[in-house]
Amino acid sequence: MATAREIAEAAERRDIRQRWLLSAPALVVIFFAGIGPLAIMVVYSFLEKSGYGGVVWKFSTAGWESVFFQRDIFDDTLQFADAHLSIFWRSVKLSVITTFLTLIFGFPTAFFIATRPERTRDLWLFLITIPFWTNLLIRTFAIQEVIRNEGIANTVLIKLGIISQPIQMMFTDFAIMLGMTYVFLPLMVLPLYASLEKLDFRLVEAGYDLYANRFQVLRRIIIPLVKPGIIAGSILVFIPCLGAYVTPRVLGGGKNLMIGNLIELQFGQGRNWPLGAALSITLLIIVVAALLVYVRQASKSGQRHG
Repeated sequence: MATAREIAEAAERRDIRQRWLLSAPALVVIFFAGIGPLAIMVVYSFLEKSGYGGVVWKFSTAGWESVFFQRDIFDDTLQFADAHLSIFWRSVKLSVITTFLTLIFGFPTAFFIATRPERTRDLWLFLITIPFWTNLLIRTFAIQEVIRNEGIANTVLIKLGIISQPIQMMFTDFAIMLGMTYVFLPLMVLPLYASLEKLDFRLVEAGYDLYANRFQVLRRIIIPLVKPGIIAGSILVFIPCLGAYVTPRVLGGGKNLMIGNLIELQFGQGRNWPLGAALSITLLIIVVAALLVYVRQASKSGQRHG
């Protein structure tokens, strides 16, 4: 006769099998929709390019070599691909700056919403999420209408007599940064609001009772308690900024490319699919590295606050 322990173990095994069977359809979808295309990119990155797009099924590391290096047209020596490195640097720089700006503008906004009466918070959140109802391309064109030479900003400055001729803001890094800040700001506000809403404001009052000023309360009480929201919002903004395509394409023009534009260029006009695939995997590696840094810092912070 089976013991109670054997019966419990058999029931647990059946439960595990049932869970795997129930999750099998979702796992299949994840594999074909996520892992499958990624595997194709990895394979393509190690093949030779074809002259008219596509690949030649012959092993080659030229795609990966071209990510950071280029061959001299005269003596065939390897040199650093300055254009690619510049685009990588611009992408990381603008992503970091955009993340910082969304935090600067998003934190006061989230704090304002979290401190409103409960009956009005939903209305403020509704106003924050309205931009998501509009297509990204339309929002980007809206920013273009504001900062172009004949746009709202230059027109107002000229009429006020502050400037005599339009300021060139379009097709610059500033335009890209402004556009991405506007586009991704809600992604920072919402996680910050979720953390601030759970904040026990009696701790803030206790800080004031102990003669702390507003800056000390913010630095010593509020920020440490809402740090998970800050980190989550920063990740939600930084990662899409790295792979942004539409905003840099419209506001940056053809001379201010980011990684997403460079990848599209290789699969389109460049007809260098192995290089495009290698650049895609490189972008993925950068994102994963950023996430690993976040996990490591978060674990260290958790150990300190034990």
